[in-house]
Amino acid sequence: MEEIVAVDRDHSGNIISFKTNTGRIISYRKAIQEIEQGKISGVMLKEQTFSDLPIVQNISTDDTYFENFPPIY
Repeated sequence: MEEIVAVDRDHSGNIISFKTNTGRIISYRKAIQEIEQGKISGVMLKEQTFSDLPIVQNISTDDTYFENFPPIY
């Protein structure tokens, strides 16, 4: 099972894509799909009331911003 190891952010600091331990770079929406399908471990989805997209949250640290993860590029 894959895990998230790095993140890519836009100019505002929002996460736009993730890198997995297999080297794949996937969009935020694709990550949500794969978390729902059980293909990515170590994270969970947390619903938001003000957005149609759930928040991806690191299970081990409850970190929704992945602050300790390195950038992809």
